[in-house]
Amino acid sequence: MPELLLELFSEEIPARFQRRAAEDLKKAVTNALVDAGLVYEGAKAFVTPRRLALTVTGLPARSPDTSEEKKGPRVGAPQPAIDGFLKSAGLTSIDQAKIESDPKKGEFYVAHIQRKGAPAPDILAALLPKVIAAFDWAKSMRWGAGSLNWVRPLRAVTATFGTDNDEPVVIPFAVGTLRSGQTTYGHRFLAPAAIRVKRFDDYVRALEKAKVILDLDRRKQIIKADSEHLAFAQGLTVIHDEGLLEEVAGLVEWPVPMLGSFERSFLDLPEEVIIATIRANQKCFCLRDAYGRLANKFILTANTVAEDGGAAIVAGNERVIRARLSDAKFFYEHDLATPLEDGLPKLKEAIFHQKLGTQFERVERLVALAAQIAPLVGADVGEAKLAASLAKADLVTGMVGEFPELQGLMGYYYALAQGKSGTVANAIKDHYRPLGPTDMVPAEPVAIAVALADKLDLLTGFWAIDEKPTGSRDPFALRRAALGVIRIVTENGLRLPLAKLARFNFDQIKVYATMVYATTKRAPARTELSDPRVIELLLFFYDRLRVSLRDGGARYDLVDAVISEGTDDILQITQRVEALSTLLDSEDGRNLLAGYRRAVNIVSIEEKKDGRSYTAPVDQALLRMVEEITLANAIKSVDAAVAARVAADDYKAAMAALATLRPPVDAFFEAVLVNDPDPAIRANRLNLLALLRDTMHLVADFSMVSGTTVEVSGVSASSQVGTLTVKTDR
Repeated sequence: MPELLLELFSEEIPARFQRRAAEDLKKAVTNALVDAGLVYEGAKAFVTPRRLALTVTGLPARSPDTSEEKKGPRVGAPQPAIDGFLKSAGLTSIDQAKIESDPKKGEFYVAHIQRKGAPAPDILAALLPKVIAAFDWAKSMRWGAGSLNWVRPLRAVTATFGTDNDEPVVIPFAVGTLRSGQTTYGHRFLAPAAIRVKRFDDYVRALEKAKVILDLDRRKQIIKADSEHLAFAQGLTVIHDEGLLEEVAGLVEWPVPMLGSFERSFLDLPEEVIIATIRANQKCFCLRDAYGRLANKFILTANTVAEDGGAAIVAGNERVIRARLSDAKFFYEHDLATPLEDGLPKLKEAIFHQKLGTQFERVERLVALAAQIAPLVGADVGEAKLAASLAKADLVTGMVGEFPELQGLMGYYYALAQGKSGTVANAIKDHYRPLGPTDMVPAEPVAIAVALADKLDLLTGFWAIDEKPTGSRDPFALRRAALGVIRIVTENGLRLPLAKLARFNFDQIKVYATMVYATTKRAPARTELSDPRVIELLLFFYDRLRVSLRDGGARYDLVDAVISEGTDDILQITQRVEALSTLLDSEDGRNLLAGYRRAVNIVSIEEKKDGRSYTAPVDQALLRMVEEITLANAIKSVDAAVAARVAADDYKAAMAALATLRPPVDAFFEAVLVNDPDPAIRANRLNLLALLRDTMHLVADFSMVSGTTVEVSGVSASSQVGTLTVKTDR
């Protein structure tokens, strides 16, 4: 079957746009093909620095004929409705429509529309220029006298269509001032001549002869493999950097890795500084020796085959890297000579946020908040306050000004060099962590205190000025901050009063206090959980915790069942979810849940019918049957055991105690008629079922657990715990 080849040849496309652009082109063209009635077997997109290419295989020679039945208005409808129907159906007279009838709708018009298929080249000639004109780049430009927007000036468009056995045809269309054809160009320096292409296989072979490797992933493989070979020959290993590898592969069409070096004296710099300098300025890979130490060598990737074997290219890169490392050394030594404390006044000139003040004001909040957190996590208060006071000090250093990604890390090096303890230095380094889902969390108590303070201040601050995440918009990474707090707490096994700490920091943020007084004319709430600011922030944490636990495999309904108990203790919530999941994975747990739902439904229905609640103590004297006596005794025993286990934070044991209720609950519903003719006995049995409900609620709100829907009066509903029918006497 015929195939389509499309190439958009341009000036150099920024590497960061390339992969996304290739996928977007494939999606745009294939969607348009399907909409036009041209189905296909496969499509694949490719990208190099100077071209976007797409091949679509298995296309038909023409689109199929189609038949459509379009319903219109009823017979006798107003003329405007009929005119609109005629226009949409492509009819010139209502006589061209048929009249059909429906028992409910009566008689109405129906148009039977027949559409002839069209040759695929004609369809492609119409849709391809529309796709190109509407193509969305993150940044685009215009050039010359044309009106086309493209990421860089477009120089040629290739569009061919045909089978393997036939001479392909050029799809004729214009894009701006360019006409489509079948001419592309090879490597800018090694083979710049024009190349006439026919179909995709010929196109790939011709480009490779012209020193262009079309596939981005293949270029990555070549760079990775050749770099590793060069390093291995020197007894070294390449420091893997997937982001850099992707970028470098987007900078070259014919990758040629080469080995360079720099003076050993530069190894006195922190290795992160060397790596950042070489990566940012020259897009080169750094190497390690057999002992894991940074080597004074690097690998660059040229986009040409040099006549001198690359000597001039390597020398040029070495010269630039030497200059950049010299700059880095100057910054580092200058920063070392200035105590971190001396840079703090400069933070008064650095605005954190227009509504939240300067970085200096933020540091003051961090110090106070870290002092509150330190005793809760086993940290020394003095060290926590010192680390918090210096956490942002490196923001005004020359090195961080040059490489912002080194903030925190440079503060660590400067703190150690200036005689600060390792604990304080580690806290400065780690207080930004975790930076993502795979990043490590701080483990030392002082680092934990400062990291939590940093994230809680960020959250409360932006909550205070009403800059909360909305939909996909989260410019201040507040979701990441909340997940960071959750991970630090859970992975370190911490009990943290989030509500109290949030309220403390809200009170520190003077701008918000002023705003509240001005807009609501009232003082802030006196307790944490009566403060709407705190409640709203806790709800945000709950939402992030749901995401975190679900990502870890927990059921969303179990998360809701535990959160509904209203605790702000993240560790407790996660432990309860784990224990609840274990319980409901067992047969006893599933059957107990069924019994719980049955009891709750009976109590709810009877309370609604009677207009009263059943919360009175169970009267032992009114218990008549062995099964209800056994259940009452079991609930009493389990209630005490569960309360004790919950108080001791032993949720697995609490759930295990609940599981022992399964046999007496089953026996009760088998033998006991809840709605006894004697009103006193009936009320006592309803109180007993309410007590069962309240005992189970000591660990979670089981009504939030999905999977069991119970109806009354003999109507049953299937669920995850089986099929259950409940009957009560009326």
